[in-house]
Amino acid sequence: MGLVVGPKRIICLTEEPTEMLYLLGEENRIIGISVYTERPSIAKQEKTKVSAFISGNLKKIESLNPDLIIGFSDIQGQLAKDLIERGFNVLIFNQRSIREILDNMYTLGSIVGQSERANSLISGWQRQMEAWKIEASLSSHKPRVFFQEWDEPIITGIQWVSEAIEIAGGYDIFNDLKEKKMAKERITTAEDVAKRNPEVIVGSWCGKAMDWDWVRKKPEWQSTLAIQKDLIFEMDPSIILQPGPALFLEGIPKLKEIFRTVTTDLYESEKKSL
Repeated sequence: MGLVVGPKRIICLTEEPTEMLYLLGEENRIIGISVYTERPSIAKQEKTKVSAFISGNLKKIESLNPDLIIGFSDIQGQLAKDLIERGFNVLIFNQRSIREILDNMYTLGSIVGQSERANSLISGWQRQMEAWKIEASLSSHKPRVFFQEWDEPIITGIQWVSEAIEIAGGYDIFNDLKEKKMAKERITTAEDVAKRNPEVIVGSWCGKAMDWDWVRKKPEWQSTLAIQKDLIFEMDPSIILQPGPALFLEGIPKLKEIFRTVTTDLYESEKKSL
């Protein structure tokens, strides 16, 4: 039996390190997960749930005696502080771009002695994204996309979402905000959405279901093509707002599917008007 490299008792405070460790064949190291973990589905059956997103069951975490706790986002800063003060090793990633997502997954693979396997997975996703980019460049139309991450206040997509939209063949109408690192810096207004006239609205409200009536009846943007043609879609946050494997395996493919539907609908409408 070979030497086991790296931490042997890992708690994942978010879904993406859990999914990546399963893909690497290192799921036996995981002793605790977030209650919001959806991928892989077996993790919910096998692993102890110890945290939400901004909070965690500190007593339960202590009882599991982890040698590494992995989280994501500055939003988990207080939880990380509480755990560090209890003497635990805590690693918080704060990725914003697709490049950073891939880099952090490689780092995770290296930590558990699976750098080659991680590199193989990442290289495959990179090749697929390059193929998607070429396909998008050959398209005659890039639908204008408003990606909504929250309702009150209205928040548009984080950087990796904007990049995913471009890779999938769309145009993010708020791409000028994509490099803003904090959600409060990506707050916009319904009036500004209307001015940019999206052809499609994609909602993925972090932590709750999209309110379809709220989107359809928002008075300020009734003149947009997306509303007039009812080109409104909802995406599961677990495949688009989780900065991990799900983005490449399901998130971008789902965006591509949506944009194909939108382009077909707009093309058919144009033919009818001739």
